[in-house]
Amino acid sequence: MSEIKKATRDGFGEEIVKLGKLDNDIYVVDVDIGKSCKTGAFRAELPEQYLNVGIAEQNAAGVAAGLATCGKTPFVVTYAVFGSLRMCEMIRQEICYPHLNVKIACSHGGVTPANDGASHQSIEDMGVLRTIPNMTVIMPADYYAAKKLVAAAAKFDGPVYLRFTRDAIPVIYDENTEFEIGKAHKLQDGKDVSIIANGDTVCIALEAAKQLEAQGISVKLLDMHTIKPLDEEAVMECIRDTGKIITIEDHNIMNGLGSAVSEVVAETGNAVVKRIGIQDQFGQSAPYERLLAINGITVENIVATARKLAG
Repeated sequence: MSEIKKATRDGFGEEIVKLGKLDNDIYVVDVDIGKSCKTGAFRAELPEQYLNVGIAEQNAAGVAAGLATCGKTPFVVTYAVFGSLRMCEMIRQEICYPHLNVKIACSHGGVTPANDGASHQSIEDMGVLRTIPNMTVIMPADYYAAKKLVAAAAKFDGPVYLRFTRDAIPVIYDENTEFEIGKAHKLQDGKDVSIIANGDTVCIALEAAKQLEAQGISVKLLDMHTIKPLDEEAVMECIRDTGKIITIEDHNIMNGLGSAVSEVVAETGNAVVKRIGIQDQFGQSAPYERLLAINGITVENIVATARKLAG
């Protein structure tokens, strides 16, 4: 893991310009927060493929749906809390029900908005949207994963929700790492405990795995960047190889990654799941690391949980 830190929203901002230059059917539908969501370069370089509908997220969803019916590939760009909850009905009725090729690309996922407070911290988004049929839900773990998964989403036929971080997080991968929508990325193999993380928690899980390995506990570690469709075979492998699973997410432990993994385990049996994430509580105005600590999303808590599971 590199000491360099970059926000995943920066990876999106750079990749969407590259994709737009290669394909003039790719559009950005902005809601007047392009500076925060990193669409400024796209607007400057590809003005004919850029629309700003103002602070009107629900309208943005409808405009994007209309573009998709004309063969375009629109990316609606906003904050995660607005792109999921404020737009939810329009996503269901106008995008997912007719299975239109709309991408919803959202910065400020999880508690990374930090000092902006609970109103801007999106802790429910992936859970809400994964319950809607035809929706694919993705959260990249770093800058390079964001670039690769944005490119994959542009080629993918159907609705996709992409969640990015506001804050800079450690760079884990490099430009040569490949990702496939719906397939977990295995970071290491192990036989005692499985850790499944996504987004900004993957770097925390990596450090915890390092400490556990030093203590003689063998860790299988997965980056489950796509929580819908979930890589059920990867979860089954964790059940077979370790029977002890810890999920880690910057999202409510209800209906997010932990719930998705638990659903697979419940149907097959033979494993225990411990969920680490937002403890079904709203955030508050505080530093990002403090908000993670309040919810137990720390290296120390992961290590302690794994040690207890491993006996």
